[in-house]
Amino acid sequence: MSCDYDVLTIGMGPAGMAVSAMAAQMGLKVCAIESHKIGGECMNVGCIPSKALLRIAKTRNVFRLMKRMELAPVEEPEVLNPFDRIQADLQYINQNKTVGMFKKVDLVLQQGKASFANPHTVRVGDREISAKRIFIATGTKPAVPSFPGIEDVDILTNENIFHLDRVPKSLIILGGGAIASEMAQAFARLGSHCTVIIRGERLLRRVDAGAIALLQQQFDNENIDVFRKRQIKQIRPKGDGVEVFTEQGDAIAAERLLVATGRRMDLSSLGLENAGVKYTDNGITVNRYLQTSQKHIFAIGDCNGYANFSHAAMHQGMVALANCTIPHPFKQDFRKYVVPWTIFTEPQISHVGLSEGELQERGIQYEVIKVNYEDYGAAIAEGVDIGFVKVLANATGRIFAATVVGEGSSEMINEWGLAIQNNVKMSDVLFLQHSFPSMAFLNKRAAETWMMNRMKSSWLRRIGRMLYRL
Repeated sequence: MSCDYDVLTIGMGPAGMAVSAMAAQMGLKVCAIESHKIGGECMNVGCIPSKALLRIAKTRNVFRLMKRMELAPVEEPEVLNPFDRIQADLQYINQNKTVGMFKKVDLVLQQGKASFANPHTVRVGDREISAKRIFIATGTKPAVPSFPGIEDVDILTNENIFHLDRVPKSLIILGGGAIASEMAQAFARLGSHCTVIIRGERLLRRVDAGAIALLQQQFDNENIDVFRKRQIKQIRPKGDGVEVFTEQGDAIAAERLLVATGRRMDLSSLGLENAGVKYTDNGITVNRYLQTSQKHIFAIGDCNGYANFSHAAMHQGMVALANCTIPHPFKQDFRKYVVPWTIFTEPQISHVGLSEGELQERGIQYEVIKVNYEDYGAAIAEGVDIGFVKVLANATGRIFAATVVGEGSSEMINEWGLAIQNNVKMSDVLFLQHSFPSMAFLNKRAAETWMMNRMKSSWLRRIGRMLYRL
């Protein structure tokens, strides 16, 4: 079959960008369809602007701490609109950095949503585009539950919150996940009184309990209110703001309402039936090579429901494209690669590997190795002594998981991810010289602690003494 292109990507978020840039660099003829903006959710209304807002908020918080310690000689400066700065930076990145990566790609931008006409052909606007291989990378959208009355108020989601004209005086946040927690801390530091309402007993369910305790203490210190085990009864406008009523009898008013209750995927416009591509409510069905039920069509990133992280989407794009060129016995199973993640609150919370519950369910024997930031001189001197490194490993040094909470955890977790993925032992981490006095030196401290635990064995101590005397 003769096709217009070698590669067609539907969606130009992290996954689609990875495929398009790499395929073009390989000399393939590439077309990419994006109904909105290059960069997708992550670049425009997700990871990048949220981290920019957190950095701005952290800078302002540092000034307040200096004032409290009588180290700042001047009055706190007036806060300009942080969202103007963020949008200006995003525009610069898109125009001067991102677009330049795709000079060799035929871009179809803002011409409508793509829909399959048949297994090799996609319609967009008034065009039909065919390709030998097609990569679906359509991502997800914020999920907005149908709470009674929610349609009567002007809500915020991550799609519009970075376009505000000012920081609201008060903010209600529905949800207790990563986005909710990050935005609660950012807006609180920028001057909003933030109230978080969650259904469960704690923020960030499925995250290490010790990490949650430290974050909750920080929220308490920053006067962020958390209402737990609440069910929404009614949402109503109140003056120029909003009021939320719960089944438990609370009436909480604020200037704005942010809904951060998870993500959803919408595959309805793709016409997957026309291509013979199978899918469920959990996403497009893929095999271990990221192929759909049509072997020349791949589903990468959030749309397959495997791991809703931008870095996972980029990685899947790379693996899927590589699998197009690798002979079958050597194709890569995308599931064998670990997926580290970070919640960019302060303290940062990072994790990679299995949870303790998963290890227990599988009957895997492990021990917990934990070292605290508060016991490390550099952390104390730098004023970042809140946090810990916690590693789950066995007696032979096999590493199953790691959680790092505190300054620099988003960088430190990658060492543990590499160790797990490549079966690097605790002894290898121990004998790697870590730059001192970096926070990553705490990773080495964890390995030292694991080794000291081995010396608790009386027979190992005896052997050690005998060998020493030789």
